[in-house]
Amino acid sequence: MLIRRHFLALSLVLAANGCSRSADPQASLEAAVQALQDNLEAKKTSNVMDLLDSKFQAQQELDREWARRTMTLMFLQHANVKIVALTRSSQIDPGSPQTGYTEAQVVITGAQSIIPDAASPYTVRLQWYRDGEQWKLRTLDWE
Repeated sequence: MLIRRHFLALSLVLAANGCSRSADPQASLEAAVQALQDNLEAKKTSNVMDLLDSKFQAQQELDREWARRTMTLMFLQHANVKIVALTRSSQIDPGSPQTGYTEAQVVITGAQSIIPDAASPYTVRLQWYRDGEQWKLRTLDWE
């Protein structure tokens, strides 16, 4: 159950395929958030891993390897994964334009068929770092 909670929180958020090369940092941040959501729902572990910063941490203790293992396990357990963002807000830190933040209220469902066999609500907070033109997820926390 703990692994499921961690995965469901990781599955979190949320705005176009891959990280946009847009000159607008806000638009590219929102695109990175959507890419995360899209790739989690499509069960594309390697694409999600490409969005994680090399220093990624979840809940201040879990690393990239934990994320990879957890996704692999949960993708095997659930044929369908859906993330519904009830609210979502992303912004760039005005004092550090290489840092972005996303906060969202999400419901994450997992199912073996059409009807979900698990649904959990979460508040998720993500911190992103811009590496060139690409945003990378550095930290993830949830409640």
